[in-house]
Amino acid sequence: MTTTTTLAELPGLVGTELGTSDWYEVTQEAVQQFADASSDHQWIHLDVERAKQESPFGGPIAHGFLTLSLVVPLVAQVLTITDVKMGVNYGLNKVRFPAPVPVGSKVRARVTLKESEEVAGGLQNVLTVTVEREGGDKPVCIAEWVTRQYGG
Repeated sequence: MTTTTTLAELPGLVGTELGTSDWYEVTQEAVQQFADASSDHQWIHLDVERAKQESPFGGPIAHGFLTLSLVVPLVAQVLTITDVKMGVNYGLNKVRFPAPVPVGSKVRARVTLKESEEVAGGLQNVLTVTVEREGGDKPVCIAEWVTRQYGG
């Protein structure tokens, strides 16, 4: 399910679940690329054999911040605001990683519009993004993402 709306209509959707993204597979290659980009080369992410033997997770896991970064493309699948000229990442109110993401897992985002208020030239929106792991019993990430969208 996805939501397509306009800036004028968006505030009326506060409290509404906007939809759920497609599943995304977290591969070892993606974890390696994120490690290289972030300079976080901890063995629990990259050393497959050591992670299988020594990690409490039974194998390598994705970085929490990799999981958080997936919020951007996953939310883009869920919410389209047709009259936006520009959007910016304004920050995060709260982020938690209640469960790990084992490499090879599939994750998706469930998105709810928590708040929407006018700012000069547009809206500031708070999205509650819950990232789920296929077959998992707890979310792998829960984030309150603050964005600003400007009309054109």
